[in-house]
Amino acid sequence: MDNTGFNWKYRLLCGLCAFLHFYASISAESTCKLKAKFNLNGYRNVDKKQVVVGGMFPVHRRIASANTNSSSVPLSLGCEGFNFRTFRWTQTMLFAIDEINKRTDLLPDTDLGYVIYDSCFTISKAVEGTLTYLTGQEEAVPNYRCGTGAPLAALVGAGGSDLSIATARILGLYYFPQVSYSSSCSVLDSKFQFPTFLRTIPNDVYQSEAMARLVLHFGWTWVGTIAADDDYGKYGIKAFKEQVEEAGVCISFSETLPKVSSPEDIQRIVETVVESTAKIIVVFSSDVDLSPLIQELIQHNVTNRTWIASEAWVTSALINQPGVSSLLGGTLGFGLKRAEIPGLQRHLLNIDPYSNPLTEEFWETAFNCTLDYGRALRLAKTAVGGNTSLSRAVRGVPEGLCSGQESLGKLNNTYSDVTQLRITYSVYKAVYTVAHALHNMEICEPGQGPFNNNSCADITKFEPWQLMYYLKNVWFHVPHTKEPLFFLDGDVDGYYDIINWQVKGDGEISYVTIGRFNSTAAPDAMMTINNASIVWNNDELETPRSVCSESCQPGTRKGIRQGEPVCCFDCIPCADGEISNTTDARECIQCTEDYWSNAARDTCVPKTIEFLDFSEPLGITLIVISAVGALITLAVGMVFLVNLGTPLVKANDPLLSFSLLFSLVVTFLSSIVFLGEPQPWSCMTSQVGLALGFSLCLSSIMGGSKSLSLSLSLSPSISLSLSLAVACTVWLVILPPHPVKNTAAQNIKIILECDQGSVVFICCVFGYDILLALLAFLVTFMAKSLTFGMLVFFIVWSSFIPAYLSTRGKFMVAVQIFAILASSFGLLACIFLPKCYVLLVKPEFNTEDVMRPRSKPRDGTGTGTSASLATVATEVQATTGNVDY
Repeated sequence: MDNTGFNWKYRLLCGLCAFLHFYASISAESTCKLKAKFNLNGYRNVDKKQVVVGGMFPVHRRIASANTNSSSVPLSLGCEGFNFRTFRWTQTMLFAIDEINKRTDLLPDTDLGYVIYDSCFTISKAVEGTLTYLTGQEEAVPNYRCGTGAPLAALVGAGGSDLSIATARILGLYYFPQVSYSSSCSVLDSKFQFPTFLRTIPNDVYQSEAMARLVLHFGWTWVGTIAADDDYGKYGIKAFKEQVEEAGVCISFSETLPKVSSPEDIQRIVETVVESTAKIIVVFSSDVDLSPLIQELIQHNVTNRTWIASEAWVTSALINQPGVSSLLGGTLGFGLKRAEIPGLQRHLLNIDPYSNPLTEEFWETAFNCTLDYGRALRLAKTAVGGNTSLSRAVRGVPEGLCSGQESLGKLNNTYSDVTQLRITYSVYKAVYTVAHALHNMEICEPGQGPFNNNSCADITKFEPWQLMYYLKNVWFHVPHTKEPLFFLDGDVDGYYDIINWQVKGDGEISYVTIGRFNSTAAPDAMMTINNASIVWNNDELETPRSVCSESCQPGTRKGIRQGEPVCCFDCIPCADGEISNTTDARECIQCTEDYWSNAARDTCVPKTIEFLDFSEPLGITLIVISAVGALITLAVGMVFLVNLGTPLVKANDPLLSFSLLFSLVVTFLSSIVFLGEPQPWSCMTSQVGLALGFSLCLSSIMGGSKSLSLSLSLSPSISLSLSLAVACTVWLVILPPHPVKNTAAQNIKIILECDQGSVVFICCVFGYDILLALLAFLVTFMAKSLTFGMLVFFIVWSSFIPAYLSTRGKFMVAVQIFAILASSFGLLACIFLPKCYVLLVKPEFNTEDVMRPRSKPRDGTGTGTSASLATVATEVQATTGNVDY
């Protein structure tokens, strides 16, 4: 920050304050008092350097347990839990700076120095390091740069997203550049809150989208999520859930990993994972936060799960410990770009264990020994039970003392493993980003600069905002990989390798790249996956399924369960007449009027067309019976015609007899018209022909029963039939019967039938016939003749009504035809069979004497001959019935 505007007295006072504190002799009159001294570890090389680059790495996993006793002066806590992986990142920054200083084409006139602090994966330590770095000395004095050395360039760090958010807020106050290598949280893309923050790691917006695409690619609709209790986990999993839920995926459970060790919380999450039916678990967390849960899951022997890993732990050796293959085998995750950095492994293996306290701790942790002779001696004494008389050999070289010559190459840990340089490569790019920005500043030609009056910044005393300009506009190719690096609003493109954890023959986990995600590609080409190369948990080759409910097959629809996610549903069969022809249909589709659902309810099929066809057995039978009835009637007519002059035929009024026989032929033949597919002409003629036929028949019976003369007996039949014919004509003209498709009577059939046009007309027509039948029955009953034939007629049609109403489709037509045929045969048999019997079998009875009615003598006596004739006459009349109709 430019301090020229401050009063020189205050600057002098601050410098005096820092000086006095440095020697630990604060004057009682001093008004500048240092409130605390930070306890920071790291690397520092600023002597004779032109520019100093800052760095911050979580070399330790946590701060040491705090002393809550407030009766003593609080001290800045130390750190514990050495992390070999992040220590490799730290060494990578040292390697990159050393490499840059040796180059002649990059910053040829500038020697870079560095100040690197350990953030201990803790916000408080990251803030301590930031304030100390800005101050420029061991004691932090906020708002002041109290050193006179080389200018500060930028901070490379500070590790996790939470740490960078804290440091970026402080650095942003002074417009001081920060280039992060592993802080991917999407909240950091806000230039309003973090104006000087840039990163060489992709924004988590891309990773959340990649995870969502992965889940959708494999058709998983039932997943669990676990996130770290920090901004990295919360924002990452939030973006993932929003995208998958919009696509119809349901979240089985959402758990949060505690930042501070909590066995109760870990146990609760384990129970949730075990009890859930979700087979896919997405984890947005650092390896440090996730490690306790993994260890507990292994203890519970949890298997048959597929884990989706974020970039922070997908290649972490802290997670990939011996024994995790049964749990994490088959894991899919997203890793940053992998690269090889020539010379890095040699640098890692050749560090001096005595060069720095942090390096000493690394050495002691790696080889489980100590570089401190006195400490080794004390440990040796403790090992032999406190015996002070140790052997000379022990006094010379205590057991547990490091020689400093141990071979790092023989170590089997993540520090020296350079096969998966991903975040390490991101650190390398971050350092080179700062170097190229400084280089562009250094080579600026006066008069062609980007600042006021085309001026350039002086690399020996530039301001942070001036370097920020060059950082935002930097563009270069990363050494060795030739990857172009540039920023768009402080972010780089989203590029990830999709990594599959595959178990080797020796039980070790290998990281196999099975696909890639590229945010710059077309939407349908962003993700490429080789499904065939994936090995799932327990060495399964078939893609696991993770659904709350199995898909509803065609023929069913989803039925949502109340109070449960939409992915949990019941499959409800479609109702009759409805179908679903897709998987997981939300609603069934109603078939159109002429179609019906098949047995599987997945296709609408044409309804069965039903009518009483001529060609089917029932139709053929009815035609034969109708034809036989008509032929018999015609035969009877022929018999009557042949015997027209005989007494019996004369006695039965030949004209009325032929009229009755004609009406029976009409009724027999009208039944055939009911057969076949209904047509307009058949609908009109069938009922009309039946009504007229029965009307003529009944009126003929009534006419024959009056014992009138020939002319008088025929006129009632004609007049009664003509009146019905007029009514039928009106019916056919105004509202004629017509064929219709009856789709309501039976769901699976279309019944082709005749709509009678007008219920009123048909009721009147057949009501007229019923009235004639009643009158005919009464007349014949009173005349004691033909009663049996009319009784058969009534029995048939009385049985017809309930039978007709209880049937549907073609059988209704069959019932009606049976009624027509039965009543016609009944009348034909009861009226004409006795007469034909006399005419054909007993012609001797066909005489006028026999046909003449006999009266009983008044005195009741007679001769034998007359008595005999009377007896014969009675037999004939009993056989033929009364000659009158």
